[in-house]
Amino acid sequence: MSVTLHTDVGDLKIEVLCDEAPKASENFLALCGSGYYDNTLVHRNISGFIVQMGDPTGTGKGGTSIWNTLFDDEIRPTLCHDRRGIVSMANSGPDTNGSQFFITYARQPSLDGKYTVFGRVMSQSPQSSDSSKKARTMRDDEEVLHRDPSYFQYYSQLQHQVRINK
Repeated sequence: MSVTLHTDVGDLKIEVLCDEAPKASENFLALCGSGYYDNTLVHRNISGFIVQMGDPTGTGKGGTSIWNTLFDDEIRPTLCHDRRGIVSMANSGPDTNGSQFFITYARQPSLDGKYTVFGRVMSQSPQSSDSSKKARTMRDDEEVLHRDPSYFQYYSQLQHQVRINK
């Protein structure tokens, strides 16, 4: 599964790791599909570290999940902040995921075990490749979901698991 974020400094195509982080992936994909992230600002952009977005208030203090509540981390030892382009849920402590997410500009091992990794940047347009030096803020204009055939099977399995776990 992948999503293309269209920003005012270029496009980012993100591979979403549905099997490794199912709740974070479902939340992110549903928020993308609903237009929740449309016209949101990047509220944190630290050169060489991360770019953070996903708060419709633009302050870094807002946003909610599709369940209108915070949800638990899905920390996996095999998923690390080991390179540029890792996509993770932003949080304010353990099990406080909502709508905000960040993308690493470089390897960030200090983030491992604290944030749910749920995606990787697959490709980016040339103008977005060094946005930390070009813009203090970016605007996420829209998202395009790219579904592979296995997504429908995954989604129906996930819905079944959610019903069983309730």
